Amino acid sequence: MADSAQTSRFGHYDYIIVGAGSAGCVLANRLTEDPDIRVLLLEAGGKDDYFWIHMPVGYFKTMNNPRTDWCFKTVEEPGLNGRAIGYPRGKTLGGCSSINGHIYMRGQAHDYDTWAQLGNVGWSWNDVLPYFLRSEDQENGESDLHAKGGPLAVTNMRTSMKLLDKVAEAAQQAGIPYKADFNDGDNEGVNYFQVTQKNGLRWSAARAFLHPVKHRPNLHLVTKAQVERLVIEQGRVAGLELRVDGGELETVRSNIEVVLSAGAIGSPHILMRSGIGPGQHLQANGITPLHELPGVGQNLQDHLQIRTIFKISGLPSLNQRVNNPITRYLMGLQWALTRRGPLTMGASQMGVFTRSDPSRATANLEYHLQPLSTDKLGDPLHKFPAFTASFCNLRPTSRGSVSVDGPNANTAPLIAPNYLSTSDDQRVAIDGFRLTRHIVGQPALEPYAPEEVAPGAAVQSDEELIRAAGDLGTTIFHPVGTCKMGSDAMAVVDNRLRLQGLAGLRIVDASVMPNITSGNTNAPSIMIGEKGADLIKEDRHLSSQAA
Repeated sequence: MADSAQTSRFGHYDYIIVGAGSAGCVLANRLTEDPDIRVLLLEAGGKDDYFWIHMPVGYFKTMNNPRTDWCFKTVEEPGLNGRAIGYPRGKTLGGCSSINGHIYMRGQAHDYDTWAQLGNVGWSWNDVLPYFLRSEDQENGESDLHAKGGPLAVTNMRTSMKLLDKVAEAAQQAGIPYKADFNDGDNEGVNYFQVTQKNGLRWSAARAFLHPVKHRPNLHLVTKAQVERLVIEQGRVAGLELRVDGGELETVRSNIEVVLSAGAIGSPHILMRSGIGPGQHLQANGITPLHELPGVGQNLQDHLQIRTIFKISGLPSLNQRVNNPITRYLMGLQWALTRRGPLTMGASQMGVFTRSDPSRATANLEYHLQPLSTDKLGDPLHKFPAFTASFCNLRPTSRGSVSVDGPNANTAPLIAPNYLSTSDDQRVAIDGFRLTRHIVGQPALEPYAPEEVAPGAAVQSDEELIRAAGDLGTTIFHPVGTCKMGSDAMAVVDNRLRLQGLAGLRIVDASVMPNITSGNTNAPSIMIGEKGADLIKEDRHLSSQAA
């Protein structure tokens, strides 16, 4: 396989990390703390020197922008009434942490304890909490659950609005408690989110972990480096073939391991292009199977957000402020002078975690509340005052897939999330609509005469609500699970993140999650990077002792 490629100008490295996203930046930082470890970090996207990456509200400008987003689309989804939807993935240093909504959310202790109960020793809540702490620079100070001094800034919102406060009051009147800390292992309740920002600027994984160390002599960073395939020799991954900025095919080799950190879409796509995966599918797409692993690309899980919109009266929303050139200018001035105000907003400002029905063991719904409304991300805001209450099923039972559409690295993968394909997911969607209406109907919002714009008050029956879920639902950008960790027949990596049955390759990113976490997935991906770095160092130490 390697004979067709030129010998690399880069030389040999101990570790080659593919993907400078949330986990890859962490790995590059932690591994090169040891000056004897030589690391090559490859990023298929470009540098993160684009202004809109760093202004928090710039996610409106970075998603669906080919400069910073791969601009993938799903297949036509039956659960979305035949719609194919955009599927943003970061195409820059920092990966999705450079284009996401900034929210810092670990998930629930139950999530990680379930991973461990599935046989993944070392991944319980108590096991992973130290890795969350290692990264964290918490604005609110140190405690048993939070840390100061880490690379990743975690701060409070630098803006608030009466409208959101009233929605929070309504949620509490509906029986949902105030929650002081969403990240203590039980996130049930209502509060403003904390965000990965510093002084009113986005604090991506690249800003936190990569830029402070990128000049280390044992770290070599290459952007616009597209990996074509892995090089497999004598039962191990020995390196990879790549093109830099569309140039000639080159081979680079690793002395110890290649580490895939290309994410839940990119990592399985690279594996399959390399002949690693479900053999019948690979053969059908012109790829010679070299290592049978049926779970590669399977087990795709994502949070489907269903966006309900309510028009209000007598209470301002951001719709009016953004549509008025004077107030829009003043918001920009406020951010420029103070790094505060609406332009520091992430994708959502306030969260609600609750149960779709009392029988659920823990909170299984997350609301992203926004003091604005639009038909879809990137469209102009509505002219009327309104708020959006998006809810998502935190633990979907639907499972989708990522597959290849031929051997070419430049051909986008086929992404089929398979949303709303189970009766349980449909039940949660129906209950979510009705719970949203219950919250909005509380006394705190009554003076502002909320009027349901989407899906509309006339949509009442279970059948109508499922149809509305398909019409309104879209990704909230949390794909995981496509190279899952475990020991069953569909597992792709073991609990030390090593590829099953083939030496020299490890996967360290959100694709290894056996089950999705109960919340936003960037903080867990960074945690996986922290723990993955320790596992790599431990195995290197053991190997050197054995030698």
